[in-house]
Amino acid sequence: MLTVTEIFHSIQGESSRAGTPCVFVRLTACDLRCSWCDTPYAFHEGAKRTVDDVVAEVEGYGCPTVEITGGEPLLQEDVYPLMERLLAQGKTVLIETGGHRSIARVPAGVIKVVDVKCPGSGESLRNDWENLGRLAPTDEVKFVIRDREDYEFAVDVLRRRKLETQCAAVLFSPVHGVLDPKTLAEWMLADRVPARLQMQLHKFIWSPTQRGV
Repeated sequence: MLTVTEIFHSIQGESSRAGTPCVFVRLTACDLRCSWCDTPYAFHEGAKRTVDDVVAEVEGYGCPTVEITGGEPLLQEDVYPLMERLLAQGKTVLIETGGHRSIARVPAGVIKVVDVKCPGSGESLRNDWENLGRLAPTDEVKFVIRDREDYEFAVDVLRRRKLETQCAAVLFSPVHGVLDPKTLAEWMLADRVPARLQMQLHKFIWSPTQRGV
């Protein structure tokens, strides 16, 4: 069984697939408490559902891409058979994870979006650094950046690990409403940072607090 907060069909707001249709499966529970978290309702809300039930609802949208998110989706054991089932259905499957749980068991073929926590999150000590050695060429790494300290932390990790050579995309995402995207863009351009500026597109299309989008 899975505890599911919500399933919805929307425009992908993040990753290199931003702007494309996607079905989101948001699982319940997270063992982090990032200072900038925008989905605290996923900490406790949700209902028990079978893998079969979740797959059937995803199929009903007729969309080829599905992202499993949270919360922290790797906290639930049945996320692994869910990923396998969705792959078997021919879906392009993404999983967004906080980066503190091992991605070693994520099935081959699933695109992992791994969030490396910066100091401003309050959770940077929880990073599982071994995950950066587990990346596949199709995976993506995300840094959510609140201020200059976070930015310098992200650039240091990127350059020391040569992340742009290890995965498909490195994403720098300003905390919405806190760090001006223009400021982050100017920093990235000045430092010739080999990363993609990510704007959380859904927060510009809909209200930043609207759920199910």
